[in-house]
Amino acid sequence: MSRFMRVVGLLGCVALAGCGEEWGVDQHGQPVTAAQLEGQWLVINYWAEWCGPCRTEIPELNAMAASPDGPVVLGVNFDGLQGEELAQASQALGIEFRVLAEDPAERLQLPRSAVLPVTFLVDGEGKVRQQLVGEQTAEGLEAQLAQLGREGSGQSTD
Repeated sequence: MSRFMRVVGLLGCVALAGCGEEWGVDQHGQPVTAAQLEGQWLVINYWAEWCGPCRTEIPELNAMAASPDGPVVLGVNFDGLQGEELAQASQALGIEFRVLAEDPAERLQLPRSAVLPVTFLVDGEGKVRQQLVGEQTAEGLEAQLAQLGREGSGQSTD
């Protein structure tokens, strides 16, 4: 393959934003790619082991993540745990949804919250639609998503 063709292929990959591990890896070391999240509504929840309300809302987020027509639930450890520490903390808290090893704050232009838990609702276009501070329930999050125009298909109706 010519150098030109390799460069064109690389640029095409970058333009499609579906190649590689653009979101990094999860708590199990599995890649989280842009292609997996493309067009999906995201519920991004920041948590910490020392946060009582975080611990209380984890079963709610697990239920939401397990729903076949629910949004994609992603966790982010507030304290920046990585590798085995992140895996152990996630397991200890009973987290069943994916936890990103890399904080997506810069990518999504999320403000740093001074309190936890904090949850961001991101539409299928990657736009932050809502910031929710404090403990959330699956029912409350679904109501917020419905108000923002999310249907069960994961697509925006805006």
